[in-house]
Parts: sequence; C-alpha cells; structure tokens
Amino acid sequence: QVQLVESGGGLVQTGGSLRLSCAASGRFFSRSAMGWFRQAPGKEREFVAAISWSGGSTSYADSVKGRFIISRDNAKNTVSLQMNSLKPEDTAVYYCAARRPSLAKSSLIDEYDYWGQGTQVTVSS
Repeated sequence: QVQLVESGGGLVQTGGSLRLSCAASGRFFSRSAMGWFRQAPGKEREFVAAISWSGGSTSYADSVKGRFIISRDNAKNTVSLQMNSLKPEDTAVYYCAARRPSLAKSSLIDEYDYWGQGTQVTVSS
C-alpha cells in the first residue's frame, strides 16, 4: 500500500513560481512511476507530468512543457513539481499519483493506483 501527501500549494501571482512536493509512504516507492495531475473547477482531471521509477524519463502535458519540472528523490520517498511562469489557467487542485511497482510512467489517469488528497494552487492575474 502507498500513501501520498501533497504540500506546497498556495496563492501566487501570474509569472510566479511554486514547488509542490509529494511525500510517499510504502517500501515500493522507489520502483513506482509517479505522476502529477490537476483538476480545475468544472473541468475533468488532467495529466500534468510523469516520471519513471528511476527518474531517468519524464513526460509533460503540452500546456506545461518548458515551465514545469518533475523530479524525485527515492532516498527521501518524495516527488516534486517545480512550477515556473505560472498562469491563471494553471489554477487547480494538484494531485500526486503512483502506479503499482515496476510499471512504466503514464499520462493516463486510470493507470494510476494511488492518489493523494490534493493541494490547491491559485494563480492570480
């Protein structure tokens, strides 16, 4: 079983930066691909970024490519999302998610087995 707890959300002005963190419990974290997703009011949850279990491969949604960076520290059981040049359209609840061990990273919501409770990010114009 994996438990995920996000932190680092908040209110920021357009053009600002935030760093989200996700702390994971469970001994299989280092073998689990991880992802970040977000859900804005009235919209469906969408993919933001994903990272392989080793950290050697990452992928991003087109809307955040070049602005967001996903990383992980397997020694500390954490995955982070550095968000730069934030825009009002980035406003959403951001969720950390984990796949079962030894599976490849994915952009598909249904392929993730464990989810955090989410952290709110609000970007003011």
